[in-house]
Amino acid sequence: MSELLLEYEKVTSTCTRCPLAATRTQVVFGSGDPDAELMFVGEAPGFHEDKNGVPFVGQAGKLLETLLNGIGLSRTDVYIANVLKCRPPGNRDPQPEEIEACESHLFHQIELIRPTLVATLGNFATKLLSGKPTGITRVHGVAQQVTLGGNEVTLYPLYHPAAALYTRSMLSVLEEDFRRIPELLGLTTVAPEPAELPAEPDVELEPELPREPAVQLGLF
Repeated sequence: MSELLLEYEKVTSTCTRCPLAATRTQVVFGSGDPDAELMFVGEAPGFHEDKNGVPFVGQAGKLLETLLNGIGLSRTDVYIANVLKCRPPGNRDPQPEEIEACESHLFHQIELIRPTLVATLGNFATKLLSGKPTGITRVHGVAQQVTLGGNEVTLYPLYHPAAALYTRSMLSVLEEDFRRIPELLGLTTVAPEPAELPAEPDVELEPELPREPAVQLGLF
């Protein structure tokens, strides 16, 4: 499927379905193993992702990698994408019309990759892929069966890693939820290493972090 995914990435690189095409630096399609069993879906590219063309390369991305390493996985073992492929100006919330314009790109990615487990990071990805309005605080860490891209997959909602950068108590919640991933994948369980948070986020240096995390990250 890697060739088909690469071809589709080229198609989306010139997407003009919504006004974000006029403000982006580039389309952030996704990255990782095109045949991954585990796929992560976040909200939208931030400042660093928009510049680099790769999802989750800022502090939240570093924490995601640390959490993966803690359960015996690495970034190269998974595939990472976002609901939106272009950065909303100022890292604001995705608008309904933007999600509607972009969601078919994500669904086609899932169809091509055919993961068995899709971990949603935050409210927007969870609500879109579950098809339900229930917020992340009520469903995080609870696996559910859904049909995505024409395939039956396990959907596993998680808090967005950036939540732990603002609310340090969230780290233990994320670690606990991550511990179930090997079991959901049918892998041998490993003893997770305690994750260490990156240095305190500097909004000026790390502009991909939302200014209003409680709302942006779907904590309520």
